[in-house]
Amino acid sequence: MKHIVFLSMLAIFCALSTAVAADNQPLSPELQQLNIFVGHWEFHGKTLATPFGKAGAWTWNEDCRWSDDRVFLLCSFANVWSGKTVKSLVVDTYNRKDHAYWHYELFADGQTGSRPFISKMAIAGNIWTEYGQDEDHGKKISERIVYRYTSSTEVDVEIQVSRDGTHWITVDRGEGVKQL
Repeated sequence: MKHIVFLSMLAIFCALSTAVAADNQPLSPELQQLNIFVGHWEFHGKTLATPFGKAGAWTWNEDCRWSDDRVFLLCSFANVWSGKTVKSLVVDTYNRKDHAYWHYELFADGQTGSRPFISKMAIAGNIWTEYGQDEDHGKKISERIVYRYTSSTEVDVEIQVSRDGTHWITVDRGEGVKQL
């Protein structure tokens, strides 16, 4: 009986040690770049009147944390775009094979279409840029989201679109503040 209790205690200890070790595992140098987003962020901004849409206001509430294996940054969003609620889950990571950052966004209830938003992400100093594709009245357009960090707790954001991939129009502009 003592042997079974000892083995049970040993199994629990090993499981807890593995969980703690995963949480304390250091991030690779590439993933350390993403660490700035860990925590709760609140964004406020405006949609600009452009050929792509009407003027309006938006808010984003974003909560980010590392996956247990510290390979994926997981962020849940609860956004309000001109009165319409959009919820999503984002997974950001670094791919060693193509030496690129990737951003995957899944939307609840097909709120923004039938497929996730997938974009390659470039990080150059304090500027992060996500590049993706979208549609405007059935025509493919390029989209990029540009984050400019002014500090570790403040970021400016712009969403830009282009029909030709060369000439960009800013359609959304705002700022985010990390809640401490």
